[in-house]
Amino acid sequence: MTLIKSISGIRGTIGGHTGDTLNPLDIVKFTTAYATFIRRSKQSDSNTIVVGRDARISGEMVKNVVCGTLMGMGYDVINIGLATTPTTELAVRMSHSAGGIIITASHNPRHWNALKLLNQEGEFLTKDNGNEVLAIAEKEDFEYADVDHLGKYTEDNSYNQRHIDSVLNLKLVDTEAIRNAHFHVCVDSINSVGGIILPQLLDALGVEYKFLNGTPNGDFAHNPEPLEKNLGGIMTEVANGGYDLGIVVDPDVDRLAFIQENGKMYGEEYTLVSVADYILDHVKGATVSNLSSTRALRDVTEKHGCQYFASAVGEVNVTTKMKEVGAVIGGEGNGGVIYPESHYGRDALVGIALFLSSMAQKGCKASELRASYPNYFMAKNRIDLQPGTDVDALLVKVKAKFEGRDDVKVTDIDGVKLDFADCWVHMRKSNTEPIIRVYSEAKSMEEAQKIAEKMADELK
Repeated sequence: MTLIKSISGIRGTIGGHTGDTLNPLDIVKFTTAYATFIRRSKQSDSNTIVVGRDARISGEMVKNVVCGTLMGMGYDVINIGLATTPTTELAVRMSHSAGGIIITASHNPRHWNALKLLNQEGEFLTKDNGNEVLAIAEKEDFEYADVDHLGKYTEDNSYNQRHIDSVLNLKLVDTEAIRNAHFHVCVDSINSVGGIILPQLLDALGVEYKFLNGTPNGDFAHNPEPLEKNLGGIMTEVANGGYDLGIVVDPDVDRLAFIQENGKMYGEEYTLVSVADYILDHVKGATVSNLSSTRALRDVTEKHGCQYFASAVGEVNVTTKMKEVGAVIGGEGNGGVIYPESHYGRDALVGIALFLSSMAQKGCKASELRASYPNYFMAKNRIDLQPGTDVDALLVKVKAKFEGRDDVKVTDIDGVKLDFADCWVHMRKSNTEPIIRVYSEAKSMEEAQKIAEKMADELK
């Protein structure tokens, strides 16, 4: 069974039986439940919902089902076509719509797709709101519009340019410095919407570029998650010389990774660290990342005399914490940059423009910028459990063992995180599998693995 229901929407593989995969009947059910929630919540006076999609092969089919269902519920639809996740988020705000649906399975393989649900602010639904949508879907007590009250359908392809314009207008995007730097970059847009919008952004910034996997046909040339093991092609291309930077995005362009001019990974955890350092050079304020992100953000934040805060894992948890503490920058260690000056959503376009601004102003190479930050190594492990294992009880026992000790800080807002002087380990249960995720970080990979193995023994 690959149909996964969560507070942020539904995702699954295309084809197969209803209730088991992402198919037209289940798409209709969950789209209807979302539209019902939007109407009941009365958070907006608008009768319009925005729909955008990445370039997945199944995207056209899913889009047609989603748009038809929303019209059947009496909602007017603005279809913005092939668009990034952050573009769709901004389109909801710019059009003053009641909500939005992003059709993308993010970094999942080509045979997956998903519906991601937005509120009237163009932000992901809260946990309570997401649970309400799931509850409505289970009841299946739906009421559709009569023939005189069906919604209208509009296509508007202007939002890519409007997104780019909004990035260029950000105060800390130094377009003049970027143009004067005469950067030459290589981009892997993994056969999706990055291949449409990123050339337009780079042209506007005066950056020369070469694209790998730039055709937006959804037939991904490699595993689309922007991790080192999947990026041999662009790393080799950049290592051959002639580039200042390699840029990698995922299929919906909310995650961002860089390749140094020598062909080595910059480190996806350090995308946010670098952008935050640049922001804090100009504006002082709090920063936020989730508990499983690198400690380097805390170090850089404190170097600037500012305060760092951690949130539970998940974009909506990060943005909630950012609003609570008034953070000037935040995000997730997987390459997700959230800049409130733009909007409360991970945005690779914003990240690229700010990163290039930093390089241009400092007049340094990517490798030199990376070397200026604390160097940590992160290990990402999992512990497979027998179905029915009480994961919460295991984590409570670990927490109890370390609470009260002077040499460790215990955080339990999302699983259990143990912060030691020279390392940390974060243990949390998966929402979709009978496993415990164990992330750890230290000054060497050997030390990171050692603390992870020690905690694995504690849990077993």
